[in-house]
This record gives sequence, structure tokens and C-alpha cells, in this order.
Amino acid sequence: MNKSELIEAIAASADIPKAAAGRALDAMIDTVTDSLKKGDSVALVGFGTFTVKERAARTGRNPQTGQPIEISAAKVPSFKAGKALKDSVN
Repeated sequence: MNKSELIEAIAASADIPKAAAGRALDAMIDTVTDSLKKGDSVALVGFGTFTVKERAARTGRNPQTGQPIEISAAKVPSFKAGKALKDSVN
């Protein structure tokens, strides 16, 4: 499912116009992104938790030359599915 299909599904489920569903989805994505930028986590009970994790610096290899390269530390977004989501998938 891509973003436009998700917007159509939200509009049908909530009985609202597609434009309103698109704005709601964009607002949700922007809010989660802003919270993660601040270092906060976003917990949606039954669905899951969005967090930011620290990835340590490490040494990798260039696949073409085999030369070692330094990969810098980074902050990466993470999602952990909640119990209700896991149960509904299984």
C-alpha cells in the first residue's frame, strides 16, 4: 500500500473527503517527525512506538575496492510494533 492508497482507505473508513484524509495523514507524519527530531518518543497504545536510536561509529568496507572506510555515528528512527498490532498480523 502506498501513500495515496492509504489516504483513500482513511477517507473511506472515516467517511471524510480524500483531501481531509490527506491533510490528516500529513499532519500525523509531521508531528511524529517533529517529536523524533526533539528526541521524544511517540507511543500509540496497541499500535507501536516510534523512537530515535543511536547507531555507533564503525568501520566498513568499500565493496568495489575492499578498502576500509569509517562510517560515522548516526541517529536513526526506529519503530517497535505493539502487542495488538503483532497479534492482528499473526
